[in-house]
Amino acid sequence: MSEGRFAGVDWPSEEHAVCVVDETGRIVEGRRYRHDEHGLRALCARLVRLRVKRVAIERPDGVLIERLLDAGLVVMALHPRQVQAARPRYTVAGGKSDGFDSFVPAELARTDSHRFRILVPDSDRTKALRALTRSREDLVRTRLVLSNQLRDQLACFWPGASKVFCRADTKIALAFLRRYPSPADARGLGEQRLAAFLARHGTPGANQLASCSPGCARAPTAAPVSSRPRLAGRSCSRSSPRSNRSSRGSRS
Repeated sequence: MSEGRFAGVDWPSEEHAVCVVDETGRIVEGRRYRHDEHGLRALCARLVRLRVKRVAIERPDGVLIERLLDAGLVVMALHPRQVQAARPRYTVAGGKSDGFDSFVPAELARTDSHRFRILVPDSDRTKALRALTRSREDLVRTRLVLSNQLRDQLACFWPGASKVFCRADTKIALAFLRRYPSPADARGLGEQRLAAFLARHGTPGANQLASCSPGCARAPTAAPVSSRPRLAGRSCSRSSPRSNRSSRGSRS
């Protein structure tokens, strides 16, 4: 086998198109690999078996980059604009195909490798930090999806409970739903019991509920503010002393 082989990788979301060319620019192989554990292992093993000298890809980090570097391959990071600018050079050369997006990086690795940055393998600590960061991002996305689903379910099943708190995924909101999972469970919930519940969970502002009527506590309709439970004063039929004095003056 010739050792002068170069690979280009196109990175969509679900699978990777890989094109391998020889030192003359002739396409040796074009394949697609799934973006999963089995697919990444097969991709790296195939490039090593073909004795690829350099691999060009349009991003500098990610799971695939780590696997390629761990396999001992030389990886070049290409900017997407550089690849886009080079595309017209190869459209007339007969390289247009389903794997054209991976053919262009492979050709750039063959002819313009001096223009691009060679990636260096990360240290073990950096790899661990990257893995933790990716895991945190996945958890944040999952939490957001579940929080939206919970709020949608409450809007259909128990609208009042969804408006007590600004966010349905806070600790106090989840504690409230565990204690009062349905409108029937909160049937006897008045202002004193709700204030006591919030006080037990260390929620500030629990005393503000004393001025609200029991109807407000059972089915709040005010807009949520911050993550602290609070019932808006507009939903309570209480007038201030100043308004009472003004009304008396108008009567007189």
